[in-house]
Amino acid sequence: MALRFYNTYSGVMEEFIPSGMKKDKIQDYPPVTIYSCGPTVYGYAHIGNFRTFIFNDLLRRYLKFRGYKVNHAMNITDVDDKTIEGANREGISLRDYTDRYINIFFEDIDVLNIERVEHNPRATESINAMIEIIQRLQERNFVYSRDGSLYFSISKFHKYGMLSRLDRRQIRSGARYDADEYEKDDVRDFVLWKSPKNGEPFWETPFGPGRPGWHIECSAMVRQVFGGTIDIHTGGVDLVFPHHENEIAQSEGAYDEKFVRYWIHVEHLLVDGAKMSKSKGNFYTLRDLLDKGYSPRAIRYLLLTSHYRKQLNFTLEGLKTAENALARIDNFLVRIDDVKKNAEVDPAIRTLSQEFVVHFIEQMDDDLNISGGLGEFFDYVHSINSLIDEGRFSIADRDFVMDILRRIDSVFGFIFFKKASHGIDAERIQSLIDERQKARKEKDFVRADRIRDELLAGGIILEDTREGVRWKIRQ
Repeated sequence: MALRFYNTYSGVMEEFIPSGMKKDKIQDYPPVTIYSCGPTVYGYAHIGNFRTFIFNDLLRRYLKFRGYKVNHAMNITDVDDKTIEGANREGISLRDYTDRYINIFFEDIDVLNIERVEHNPRATESINAMIEIIQRLQERNFVYSRDGSLYFSISKFHKYGMLSRLDRRQIRSGARYDADEYEKDDVRDFVLWKSPKNGEPFWETPFGPGRPGWHIECSAMVRQVFGGTIDIHTGGVDLVFPHHENEIAQSEGAYDEKFVRYWIHVEHLLVDGAKMSKSKGNFYTLRDLLDKGYSPRAIRYLLLTSHYRKQLNFTLEGLKTAENALARIDNFLVRIDDVKKNAEVDPAIRTLSQEFVVHFIEQMDDDLNISGGLGEFFDYVHSINSLIDEGRFSIADRDFVMDILRRIDSVFGFIFFKKASHGIDAERIQSLIDERQKARKEKDFVRADRIRDELLAGGIILEDTREGVRWKIRQ
């Protein structure tokens, strides 16, 4: 089965054909061009943001797993209403303010084992590309001026609303929005270039001083990095309208060519069944969760394991369930690493492994069906465990299976997450193990499980054997 994605623009599942021209082999395609809406750097990114960023990571990892080359850009929005407000509030330059949160963002994605992409264009470094697009739109009569600002006339772009299934009768011709974000039930002309205001940064341009509206920034960065039509554009469902709708209007209005072949949008994340909100006390940044003692590996696992087009209900209990699933994986790694038998690779294990990879691809080719892919993975773990129980597992089998696991983890990114620190405190570990054993004898299983989870979060795997408790550094 060919790789297929649900395309928001068409509203149906489509075979993925990079560049729009089918080739005989995956290796014959040019690099897949991907643009992902990145962070607006006015504060710490929250777990709803990271659900989307981890999906982007899954997408690029799986494309590479399947043999595609990837050329991926994720922008940095470093000038908009929020970043300017934050810099002014602290009395520092916009650059100093946004640099701080850019550094924090990259620290956070590294913690979550999210791959760095090939390009991270900044809006403030893409002004010339914005000027070019606006000038072309002026030449094509899509732009009008009011009070020193330039607006896009959506009534003149006849495909406006195709992405979001907009009823064109909602359009209020001539009504305008200056704000970067606005209500989704009121469709008006949007600002391309804003006239300068006191306390705001501005750039000198052929159409006067000012600064960009939010929507023009992504169109410009796509053009600046890729030069023309791209294969995939990703983002959260909240960006379908107005942001992505406006990107299409600007880009196709200026260049009269298709902007994006496949639009892929990630559903909302809920927390405890409700929309995340500071007022409800269910708003979490990554660092909030780390401060509570949850491991980044469990956070990655939980955010990854629900299909991207389904709402994900994030709970702290779900993180504990994720830790249990990861403990199962770690115990499996310990078991296969302890095998001492010398023999050739068992043909049954070779066949089982090859069938697993085929079935994993079948699941993932179906619009990145991660739930199905994980199901195949845990079935494989169960089958290998059964063969170990039967004594049919050798060192050669272990090496063969480990190669399969490394290949699969190039997609998952949570099996071999990170090596624990070399500064291991063996005495502390043994003390905690002794404390856990004491708790178990006293039937205080809650305390025993808490100690095991604490060690696992620190990269230490425990295995209960007939000879006693063994511990190992998680690789």
